[in-house]
Amino acid sequence: MPHRPRARRYPFVASVEVTDTESEEQVWGQTAEVSLFGCRVEKVRLLPPDTKVSIRIVHSGENFLALGRVVYARVGMGIAFTKVEANKGLVLEKWIAEIRH
Repeated sequence: MPHRPRARRYPFVASVEVTDTESEEQVWGQTAEVSLFGCRVEKVRLLPPDTKVSIRIVHSGENFLALGRVVYARVGMGIAFTKVEANKGLVLEKWIAEIRH
């Protein structure tokens, strides 16, 4: 069954760093889409599905930090956020509000 997002995704290009929480392997790339519950990452070496990761997205001088899980790894990588750093959820909400307008 194909993965279906829980919230509307928005086109969003930002630098991203994804770290496998077990091996500590890091990969860098760009986001392509973002939602309140996850993102799609492109231009990155893919990590296998179900890999637990930490993710840092940098955009306009602000950072969004979260823990997540790789949902799919095809052309890009889909990451579902599992735990968002305390006040970093507000950063993500701000970015999405800016995209909507």
